[in-house]
Amino acid sequence: MMRSCLRPIERFLCGGRGVTDRGDALLWHRDLKPHSFGDFSIAAVQANSSLEDQGQVLNSAFGTYIGVYDGHGGPEASRFINKHLFPHVEKYALEEGGMSAEVLQKAFNATEQDFLQLVKRSWPTHPQIASVGSCCLVGAISNNTLYVANCGDSRVVLGSLCETKKSIKAERLSAEHNVALEEVREELRALHPDDSHIVVFRQGVWRVKGIIQVSRSIGDIYLKKPDFHKDPLFAQFGFPVPLQRAVMTAEPSIHVHQLKPQDQFLIFASDGLWEQITDKEAVAIVQKNPRSGIAKRLIRAALQEVAKKREMRYSDLKNIERGVRRHFHDDITVIVIYLDHELLNANSKLHLRSKRGFDCTSLPVDIFSSTEMGVGESS
Repeated sequence: MMRSCLRPIERFLCGGRGVTDRGDALLWHRDLKPHSFGDFSIAAVQANSSLEDQGQVLNSAFGTYIGVYDGHGGPEASRFINKHLFPHVEKYALEEGGMSAEVLQKAFNATEQDFLQLVKRSWPTHPQIASVGSCCLVGAISNNTLYVANCGDSRVVLGSLCETKKSIKAERLSAEHNVALEEVREELRALHPDDSHIVVFRQGVWRVKGIIQVSRSIGDIYLKKPDFHKDPLFAQFGFPVPLQRAVMTAEPSIHVHQLKPQDQFLIFASDGLWEQITDKEAVAIVQKNPRSGIAKRLIRAALQEVAKKREMRYSDLKNIERGVRRHFHDDITVIVIYLDHELLNANSKLHLRSKRGFDCTSLPVDIFSSTEMGVGESS
């Protein structure tokens, strides 16, 4: 049953319930759909040759799960997480009798271990799989509580009414693991005092070992298991100090937020959105516009900012093909979760087993694809 929820939702493209935008062939959206405690809107725009972002919303007996997975080095890790993470969350929630920070931590670890096994199986014929990874941002709403677990630099922002109820404020609910942040660099230096090259300033940005900007992810096995890094494929990186131990981790930062009546909505998004617009700007856009299509509206706002920075017209940006478009912006995934507090209060009183099965909405694996093939599987 848990696997059935993760069958391809790409059928939405053919069925008209989830469609590419007429103005931008690389923009996919699902304008509005109910979740256990309100409505949600989901959208993604593809910039890479293959869509490396994945996102999903799932309704289960334990509440609503939200996931944004920003892949790098290829799409395999984000697609793998899309298929395997939520079944682990459900398994551990069932064992623990409900949602908790520990449930999410166990689910992240299990997904990382599953991906490691995939890498080991694929290594002889596909060594590049060891360099594929993904940021992983997960939210779980259960019993009037929001649990957020994050590896990497995706972000969730809460929009809530101020005390006067005349304006809305933005509150960031996720910790980010990007070495552009001084505190993240200091954390790595403290963990690796014998490695003066643990963070290196290269090509205008700080990078872990001069390679990658995020310090936590699922995947990136060659930066976690030294034996995989010995493959000649990775000699190009030329580490000043040989890799002796893991320099990245899949340990998520977890934040627990008790939902209040003034909490109106949540914006989950990959860093492609936040590179272009601020938390406050995003919250203002959601507050001032209709619910239907709001995720698509946020992506369009980001793309308009990209066009402005490049001194080009938005209409011209939309005509740039995938792959080439990555030179202008990243893949972007946005999920907006509206909170209906009447539903929150009502559903928190339901027995955990009162709802059977899953209702899962996922992004298409590729904007141009209507089928999904799992990593390491045949069609």
